Amino acid sequence: MTAVPADAKLIGHNEQQQQQQQPQEQPMDVRINMPWGYVVGRWYGNRQVRPILALHGWLDNLGTWNTLLPLLPKHLGVLCIDLPGHGYSSKLPEGIAYHFVDYLCVILRIMEEYGWQKVSLMAHSMSAMLCFIFASLYPHRLDMLISIDIVKTRYRKPPSQIDYLRTNIERYMIEDERFANAKRQEPPAYTWQELEHVLHKGSAGSVPLENCHHILDRNVAKSTKYPDKYFFSRDGRCKYYFEFHTSPPFAAELARTIRNVPYCVIKGSESNFIDDESQEVIDILRSNNPHFELHEVQGTHHVHLNNAQGVAEVINPFIMHHRPPHLETWTVDEKEELPEVVQQFALAVDEAENVKRRKRKSNL
Repeated sequence: MTAVPADAKLIGHNEQQQQQQQPQEQPMDVRINMPWGYVVGRWYGNRQVRPILALHGWLDNLGTWNTLLPLLPKHLGVLCIDLPGHGYSSKLPEGIAYHFVDYLCVILRIMEEYGWQKVSLMAHSMSAMLCFIFASLYPHRLDMLISIDIVKTRYRKPPSQIDYLRTNIERYMIEDERFANAKRQEPPAYTWQELEHVLHKGSAGSVPLENCHHILDRNVAKSTKYPDKYFFSRDGRCKYYFEFHTSPPFAAELARTIRNVPYCVIKGSESNFIDDESQEVIDILRSNNPHFELHEVQGTHHVHLNNAQGVAEVINPFIMHHRPPHLETWTVDEKEELPEVVQQFALAVDEAENVKRRKRKSNL
């Protein structure tokens, strides 16, 4: 892991303003080497303990967490990353298609980079599907999972799956040609307002116009031809990445392997990504996993971005219960008292130690 030099990335005008308004604890930009290049991330908050690893949705980037991060417990840091082809992370080489497994390997490579035996994950949309698979394959390496508005992989009937594969391959090849041409010729440029409308429409209204800048800041670059315009800098081939599809019986079997993993799912009330087809997986997770929770929060598919307060009210108690603060890693200003929940945790630790001491004395 290396810090990203200031000249190694583009910073959008809204993001630059946000950085200047950050409190004393500045986030740290990181670059994690990968065989094809690197994954860029931003580590917010406490860097003395293993953080939550935050993964964004399809065609988004780490900016998706901007409004939620300030509301999360301060004893844990959050390492947000741009997945390959998104944001400021490297694109895959020409001729190489994006696949679901590539993103699974990114999680494992980041764990290897930092020497983590376990990982805490927070994920939205496509990455929530990804983390469902990760949890089923590596439940022993996962100590907490927060999934926003998806709880399983996508189902397609066999004829539909055949059509999907054919169409995806053909569209990927068109995008791969565009990717090659973009090295020689700048892609089409748009005004900032036009980009906001493109993103708003592309998300089916899930991202309101006033919140589009959180995503756009890391997905566009300034045009060299037109001073007041921008072009999409994320890899267009990501639009046609190859998903990990399952059938209902396969998804049910995957869910059965997830035992004793703290797993919190949040559904946006205005979204249909968690629907009747999800119910079997939800029922299995509830029956097999005592630490499974499902909550509904008012909002769209991007509920964590648009209603951060509502989401924080659900996940903060979940985080505090399953990854409570360790006093030796809590940093406060000299004049600041420990939060009440930390004081209570300290009292509980002291009481447990006193019990142990009394037992030791009684054995003497």
